[in-house]
Amino acid sequence: MKHQLKNNWKLFLIASFTLGLAPFNPPHIVGKIHWLLGGNAFSGENAMQAQDWLDVFLHGTPWVLLLISTVLNLLKKK
Repeated sequence: MKHQLKNNWKLFLIASFTLGLAPFNPPHIVGKIHWLLGGNAFSGENAMQAQDWLDVFLHGTPWVLLLISTVLNLLKKK
């Protein structure tokens, strides 16, 4: 598993810039992160619903995998 995380960084990069940012104007995940940090990026609602948490998970997963892969590759070189 660790080997796959290290070697698939290109896939994670592509997934981060496509699925991780879609829809692109503005990047959807940016609005969700803003919402999580306390600013309400979407008018009319104050609390995140279950579907919003799922949305954060689905759009954020490629970024988390890319981060893990990057850290593993940097540690490998030391």
